[in-house]
Amino acid sequence: MKKTYKVDVDCAACAEKMQEAIKATEGVKDATLSFMTLKVKVEFEEGADPDKVMQAARANCKKVEDDLEIFL
Repeated sequence: MKKTYKVDVDCAACAEKMQEAIKATEGVKDATLSFMTLKVKVEFEEGADPDKVMQAARANCKKVEDDLEIFL
């Protein structure tokens, strides 16, 4: 399953860090964040609960940069 989420990030370097934090989240198969569109496309592992996975992804992103946001 794939879903797209709106994000709030201030710079391209932070967007890269955010993308890597999302990719490292359990239940995420792949993620691509576009700084230009301020959207992240997330592909979930089979059987994963997207809401729970994205809550964990948001927490991982906050560890990298506390002012980043994913709008669920």
